[in-house]
Amino acid sequence: KLHFRPAQFYKEQHVRGKWVCDQCDTLTQQAMPAYVIDKGIASPELLSHVLVSKYADHLPLYRQRLIYQRAGIDLSRSTLSDWIGRCGVEL
Repeated sequence: KLHFRPAQFYKEQHVRGKWVCDQCDTLTQQAMPAYVIDKGIASPELLSHVLVSKYADHLPLYRQRLIYQRAGIDLSRSTLSDWIGRCGVEL
């Protein structure tokens, strides 16, 4: 039997440790992982999904927005458009 599981959204949280050197009192913190959009909410997987949906599947941003809204995620078309522009700069 062929089953279908719709896409799922989840939040990823990074916990970074802080350490203090006993000898020199220097504070050290683990670096954040590198992302396409620094300090953005979109993961590389979500960005690639938006790009593939728009350019390979020819799905306009307003339809993508409606799909995300049905899944409980509120993203504006301008946010999606900004993500596409930033990905274009990186490519």
